[in-house]
Amino acid sequence: MSARAKLPFTIYLLGATIFSLVTAEFMVAGMMPALAEAFSVSLGEVGNLIAFYALGMALGGPPVTMLLLSRGIGSKPALVGLLAVYVLAGALAAAATSYPVLALARIIMGVSSAACIGLCMTLCAAMVANQERGRAVSVVLAGLMLSPVAGVPLTAWIEQHHGWRASSWAVVGLALICTLLAAIRLPKAEAGGEARLGEQIRTLRTRRLWGAYLTSGLIIGATFAAFSYCTPILIEEVGLAPGQVAPMLALYGVANLIGNMLVGRFADSHTFTALGLGLIMLVLAMAGFALAGDNLWLNLGCFIAIGLTGVALNPAMVARVMKAAEPGALVNTLHTSVITAGLAFGSWAGGAAIEAGYGLRAPLWVGAAIALVGLLSVSRPLASGRVAASPCT
Repeated sequence: MSARAKLPFTIYLLGATIFSLVTAEFMVAGMMPALAEAFSVSLGEVGNLIAFYALGMALGGPPVTMLLLSRGIGSKPALVGLLAVYVLAGALAAAATSYPVLALARIIMGVSSAACIGLCMTLCAAMVANQERGRAVSVVLAGLMLSPVAGVPLTAWIEQHHGWRASSWAVVGLALICTLLAAIRLPKAEAGGEARLGEQIRTLRTRRLWGAYLTSGLIIGATFAAFSYCTPILIEEVGLAPGQVAPMLALYGVANLIGNMLVGRFADSHTFTALGLGLIMLVLAMAGFALAGDNLWLNLGCFIAIGLTGVALNPAMVARVMKAAEPGALVNTLHTSVITAGLAFGSWAGGAAIEAGYGLRAPLWVGAAIALVGLLSVSRPLASGRVAASPCT
């Protein structure tokens, strides 16, 4: 891999686009009380706005992508068109005067977001050489990593000083800028062109592809089984003051970024090794966190170690998918949907363990168990030495 090769500006543009999409997905978490007051609903109903967005991503992305492919629409016009839909839906959400309108807008945003992320991955793969894909993907996915570190806190700050509508319009503005730049700067045709719908559907019959999907879903499920409940764990179990949680979450986000970049450097040449070592680290970090007791530094060290792996394995997950099948729009969008489903399952499983009376640290054991299953899912290719399989074999 030529680590010194310069990536085109458009790769960073795709990263900024994903940053705007993911920030919009999770920004609700930073302004729950304001939204509950504005629409006279409960905090639980406000939380459902995140679920509506995720539901749109999981169920709506693949059908929309299939429709675009059946009409022969290329990746660039499809991305620009869907971003335009996303901007309009975001504007509807920012201007909403009732909860049902806001919920509908969030669903539309989720549907278009899933397809957009898949298309961003497709365009990214087409703009660089095969041996540079992992590094390019790590840059694009840095937008996802930066969202909880910078995007969500920034939208929360805007909400606190100027109201939730101003925060929503800020994200719409960023998405609009990305849309205009995508229309102007993205290449008109991708290398090799976009495969037809029938070809991409046939690609989905590959067992290796579904094995890659399974591992991705398990990694994200394991991560969010624990991370979804990290705030109460840090406060009630570790003993941090509420004001100390935000800096710890920021450090976790920085760890995500560092892990993402490190994995990105090895994702192409050592895909399965990166996944295997990352999952071993994830299992150990979660189990260590669950057993840390009153040891403050062990608790915090394990928490940061989770940040270095988990979501940070995204470049290796994407590289494995790209090696299992040609990275067309449908393949990538379905990968996004599987990851979203894994996130939802992990969060639910962690909460179910708490509700069953196993304590606040129970989600850590749930996450460790899911990560262990993920490790088993890559044990066979690791054992057979397929750590650097060639693309699409």
